Amino acid sequence: MNEFIRIERLFCSLNKVQVLRNINMTLNSKEFVSIIGPNGSGKTTLGKVITGIIKQDSGEIFIDNKNIKDLSLPEIGRKIGYLFQNPDRQIFASTVYEELSFALKYKKTSIDIIEKRVGEILDIFELNHLRDASTYSLSQGEKQRLAIGAILLNDPEYLILDEPTTGLDPKRKNELSKLLNSLINHVGILLISHDKAFVLKHSDRIIELYDGSLKNDKKN
Repeated sequence: MNEFIRIERLFCSLNKVQVLRNINMTLNSKEFVSIIGPNGSGKTTLGKVITGIIKQDSGEIFIDNKNIKDLSLPEIGRKIGYLFQNPDRQIFASTVYEELSFALKYKKTSIDIIEKRVGEILDIFELNHLRDASTYSLSQGEKQRLAIGAILLNDPEYLILDEPTTGLDPKRKNELSKLLNSLINHVGILLISHDKAFVLKHSDRIIELYDGSLKNDKKN
């Protein structure tokens, strides 16, 4: 496995409160890593710092050997797909189809390929019947599936998923498991989750944060 993300001596504060303390870790491509820990341990903050959404106080983060200080948010976004814990924070288009096709249209992809790829995502996430539905009318689980699908259509090299099983019933969770299993040969995945069974089922490594510090980093 090749190193894709490297974090060195990372400290981060939010509202003058220290949230992350001296974090050092390496995340590899084609590796499934989960981060666990109690509420307030810094899991979500770490994901947002890696993607440049939150700026660190000190320390260095490298993505594909490039310091994120030298990368813009769109450049990081082309490398790493990030799923927010609340999908409402990243869904912006008025319909399901518009949300899924946005990134492809931005890249000036041909309409035939857009239709094909959006159709595949609609099938995978069982959203076909909602193709033209308003995104505001979707259930929490439907929004979660739509957000993940839109991320995948941007072809990221790495995924950070913050509580992706929230709002999913057992059937949908099983479908998500199948999808992640198919992706791991192509991308690296960092899962932030309280879902212990899901973590144990998928992870190559499990990293535990406690009170903003790295407590454990072990193979599963």
